[in-house]
Amino acid sequence: MDDDEEEVEEVPVKKNGKADKGKGKDLSKKKTVVLGEVDKVEKAQQRRKDKVLMLSSRGITGRMRHLMLDLEAILPHLKKDAKLDSKSSLHLVNELADLHSCNNTLYFEARRHEDLYLWLTRSPNGPSVKCHVQNIHTMDELKMTGNCLKGSRGLVCFDGGWDGDEQWKLLREMLTHTFSVPKSSRKLKPFIDHILSFSLLDNKIWFRNFQIVEKDPLQPSGPPVTSLVEIGPRFVLTPIRIFEGSFGGPTIFANPEFISPASARASFKRIQGQKYKQRKNVQSERDDRRTRQRDELEEDELAVGRVFA
Repeated sequence: MDDDEEEVEEVPVKKNGKADKGKGKDLSKKKTVVLGEVDKVEKAQQRRKDKVLMLSSRGITGRMRHLMLDLEAILPHLKKDAKLDSKSSLHLVNELADLHSCNNTLYFEARRHEDLYLWLTRSPNGPSVKCHVQNIHTMDELKMTGNCLKGSRGLVCFDGGWDGDEQWKLLREMLTHTFSVPKSSRKLKPFIDHILSFSLLDNKIWFRNFQIVEKDPLQPSGPPVTSLVEIGPRFVLTPIRIFEGSFGGPTIFANPEFISPASARASFKRIQGQKYKQRKNVQSERDDRRTRQRDELEEDELAVGRVFA
């Protein structure tokens, strides 16, 4: 063989006429498979379709109804249903969520026309949490200066207290799935102009809604200054019990510090009743003392009964 001739690597040819290049083809296949799996994961993350069903029980007041209207205005991925007649058959809510293709549920339960409880569930398999709603202030009542576009996305923010116990981490995940608007929502408008804040204080969840303002109202033509202006509504949630299933099941967490408002009112009335009883006892003792003193004294000779007898 001459030195000028180059050595040519023999490539085996298959029966179909295609050349087999060995390991290079396998590596390209592996890269293609890995990239395909990454794309699938990214698409699955972008395809998050969280829908929320909101309904209430019979007996809600006007303030409670306005709170539900405010939540409907700030959550474009929320669907509203009619009132639920029965308070004992809560498993029917899972069927309603399935009919509306919703995987999260906000159920407001009214008791005695003055107490409001919120069921926050992940339908149909759970978990679920029951909370007591307090300090309700609606948008119309507050009359704040903040404003945001209806149907826009809101940033869900949590403070540093949620990184402590396991029950707070679970509640943070449930609140994120419920109040975080997915990108695939049909009523969504591509703007982010408000913040939904969940703060943890005294084992209670404080909800606030703020508008993101990028201009200083005192200097409109000045440099952009980011600030927050409250919009509303406001409310406070006290977690009572966390269940493993939807609207029931084994208890994961129970709040030992919670006292039901009915028992608190009963104890207050009991204390007031004891005060009234003590006052009545003092009054009866005073009347008895006056009667006894009147009987012990002799009748006066110049009394009206003797003079004009």
